[in-house]
Amino acid sequence: MQTIRWGIIGCGDVTEVKSGPGFQKAAHSELVAVMRRDASLAEDYARRHNVPTWYSDADQLIGDPQVDAVYIATPPAFHKEYAIKALKAGKPVYVEKPLAMNVAECEEMLEASRQANMPLFVAYYRRQLPRFLKVKELLENGIIGEVRFVTTTHLGQFKKSSWRVQPEISGGGLFVDVASHTLDLLDYLLGPIGNVKGFADNQGRHYEAEDIVTGAYQFESGVYGTGNWCFSSYQDMDTNEIVGSKGKITFSTFQNSPILVSTSDGEEQFMIEHPLHIQQPLIQTVVDAIRGQGDCLSTGISAIRTSKVMDEILKAYYHKA
Repeated sequence: MQTIRWGIIGCGDVTEVKSGPGFQKAAHSELVAVMRRDASLAEDYARRHNVPTWYSDADQLIGDPQVDAVYIATPPAFHKEYAIKALKAGKPVYVEKPLAMNVAECEEMLEASRQANMPLFVAYYRRQLPRFLKVKELLENGIIGEVRFVTTTHLGQFKKSSWRVQPEISGGGLFVDVASHTLDLLDYLLGPIGNVKGFADNQGRHYEAEDIVTGAYQFESGVYGTGNWCFSSYQDMDTNEIVGSKGKITFSTFQNSPILVSTSDGEEQFMIEHPLHIQQPLIQTVVDAIRGQGDCLSTGISAIRTSKVMDEILKAYYHKA
């Protein structure tokens, strides 16, 4: 199979610039079909992005013999259903993050992947962005010595956010939507989290989902970590600080700011811009893996670890009396 022909289920906002064009621009890849339940919107997307085929029914896209692999860009409530259908149809799947609504659904998807002998990839694309590859390189080169702990602070002002704060569609609130990126990135940089504790509440009372979360965790490597996420704050910002025996590395998951390395020798900054189509580097590794020409570092196996961490942190909030 020389060229992977992709179909997208759910051609909404995330596919306009972040991901969709990446399937057209990656080597040995092309986008041949899109689906959205609103037929007029599916047709409009196909016309604007020069995609030859559009559908308003996901089953038709999955069954299209011209589609080799499926990208699922819907809200999480639909990930499991569409992924399992595509995997059973013998088609590799690339699904938006988080992998599913909860760990139980993730496990069903992984089992379907194993049964079908088809790969399952997840859009935790920061694992392949040059800026975070640089953080990984700095850590591996020992520039801050032995890593001791990591702290994350993420603040957000209240914004109306539609389905992202509807737990029945998203699996939680904005913590699930954005903290999943940071927690997966830390898994990539520092290894899997072994033990985790957490607290969550709703302080702003703007919606039912959690809007403040604190997590404490110990990585299997022995590194410790804490995170605070507050989405009823006075500003929008996020920062991660990895502290070692010889210095620290400070960087943002989302903001366009430089990596800052601080040691006894002083400070050094690295500003590495993101690509226009931010998912394209990861998409390229997905295409390569499907073709048997390389590996992708973001799979269902790695993604379920992040879902387990989030489920553990939020379990008291969603099971409270």
